Amino acid sequence: MMAPFAVIGAGPAGLMAAESLAAAGQEVVVFDQMAAPARKFLLAGRGGLNLTHSEPLEVFLTRYGSAAERLRPAIEAFPPSALIAWAEGLGQACFTGSSGRVFPRAMKASPLLRAWLARLEGQGVTLRRRHRWLGWDEAGALRFETPEGEVGFAPRATILALGGASWPRLGSDGAWASLLPGVTPFRPANMGFRVAWSAHLSVRFAGQPLKRVALRFGGETKRGEAMITREGIEGGLLYAFSAALREAIARDGFADIVLDLRPDLPRITLPGGSQSLANQLRKQAGLSPVAVALVQEVLRAGTTRPVAELVKALPLRLTGTQGLERAISSAGGLPFDPGLAVPGHPRVFACGEMLDWEAPTGGYLLQACFSTGVAAARAALNSSRNS
Repeated sequence: MMAPFAVIGAGPAGLMAAESLAAAGQEVVVFDQMAAPARKFLLAGRGGLNLTHSEPLEVFLTRYGSAAERLRPAIEAFPPSALIAWAEGLGQACFTGSSGRVFPRAMKASPLLRAWLARLEGQGVTLRRRHRWLGWDEAGALRFETPEGEVGFAPRATILALGGASWPRLGSDGAWASLLPGVTPFRPANMGFRVAWSAHLSVRFAGQPLKRVALRFGGETKRGEAMITREGIEGGLLYAFSAALREAIARDGFADIVLDLRPDLPRITLPGGSQSLANQLRKQAGLSPVAVALVQEVLRAGTTRPVAELVKALPLRLTGTQGLERAISSAGGLPFDPGLAVPGHPRVFACGEMLDWEAPTGGYLLQACFSTGVAAARAALNSSRNS
């Protein structure tokens, strides 16, 4: 009897790899260091589970930047349409929002995960919890630390789906990086940024959203939403620029962005007179209280620019990034080519966020995790047939 396949990591990439192997008639054992699987996946679904995006595939692929061509074969083989069909096959009908993002109608991850785990169990997939991977022994068998002590496992082939390093309390802590060569250090991605707010703005407006604004940086402008935090600013609009902003801060120590607080208006005219500036900004410019506070914050810093100009081009200096413990995802990880093989380890393949790629939010993160999970399973199957 042939040995089972091993999948290490029970997040979206690992579970998809396990399902692909099981669907091909293979015995699969999934190992995870946590007590419950897919904890970060569940967190991602709290605000609406953005599975993928509906834009044309060639545009979709550009969202992965320098990793696009390495990810292309996996995403073309399991594209957004296949992911939607897979979710609907689990009883989770999907819809496309006005932004082009695709969500399950339930708008959360838990119903999908329950149905998925039930199907995996029905396929005979075994899930071993509280198994922390320690590498390989001298004979090439996998080593795991468990509550009962160290155990070994000799698989037919192995798929690593160990995750990145964001939200480490949920299991993907990046500790595996010491077990593999050439890993690019992890950095936060899709994260918030630090701004030196005044005490008044930091306390009074933390948690307040900036809706329907635009951000300009590096010659590019995007519209979206952001949120003020005690330490700075975060949200989808910042995430769209996160890689470029992170690199600018690493290089220069800061990144200067420009916010348009009313991008739907070509210009702003303020009447002046006896009415207070705050009332003018609220009534004439249509600014929310937090947007008014941002204008006043810049004025207090000593700018001499006209207020109406500030509404359309408010300068903000970002002085640092939020840490990995709160970032949505991480950059860095294991170098890879389209074959997803781990160099120096025969019949070992890697997938998901542990690979060295990054993308903005919008469905691109989960799509690449699912697609590389399928691709790693197919590569592992091919390697076992040829061995």
